[in-house]
Amino acid sequence: MKKEFKKFVRVLLSKVRIKAKTNNGNVAFPGSQAYWEQRYANDLNSGSGSYGRLAQFKAEVLNNFVLNNSVQTVIEFGCGDGNQLSLANYPSYKGLDVSSKAIEICKSRFKNDLTKVFFHLNDEVLNSAKAELVLSLDVLYHLIEDEVFVSYMDQLFKSSTKYVIIYSSNYNEVLTDHVKCRKFTDWIEKNISHQWNLIHRLKNKYTFDEEDLENTSMADFYFYEKV
Repeated sequence: MKKEFKKFVRVLLSKVRIKAKTNNGNVAFPGSQAYWEQRYANDLNSGSGSYGRLAQFKAEVLNNFVLNNSVQTVIEFGCGDGNQLSLANYPSYKGLDVSSKAIEICKSRFKNDLTKVFFHLNDEVLNSAKAELVLSLDVLYHLIEDEVFVSYMDQLFKSSTKYVIIYSSNYNEVLTDHVKCRKFTDWIEKNISHQWNLIHRLKNKYTFDEEDLENTSMADFYFYEKV
């Protein structure tokens, strides 16, 4: 299965390559934040997971959760270009992203929607980020740097007063320069399992299929509730 996913990633990378050069001319990964800033600046989108039937599947799951649990406030760490959000029904939403271009896109797209606000990630924003439900959708495996991953996970759970939902793969393997899969449940078990319970895991409706790369995924839903 992992070999199939590597093939999937290689196909996607054949369509989109965002690189920086070192002083000697060799290609170097610019870093997680710079990668996404460049990607959106080049008029590229958040990826196939935020479009088509995968986006519809995620929206159905999230909208039902918000409705059934009477969630009033939502924060998303990594709102991207806002296409996934366009399918959402949240009473009050705050979108955060490391890419200032992504925030610019979302502010323009939802300028007439008073239920949604967007902020570029900085310390001031993080200190005031609180909501009943905090979301991380297709983000974890794009956090290449270990310190970035740890900081992200810490802030993700600190920002929630009740629920955290993660949509991601969950195993350890470096696949490409901008895809590093992590078994994030190990970090949770080691650091915050006394504070948070995994209340549900929902497998993807469209499990990975190498014959349908753009419409399938290895990410699943993980639902956490504060103890």
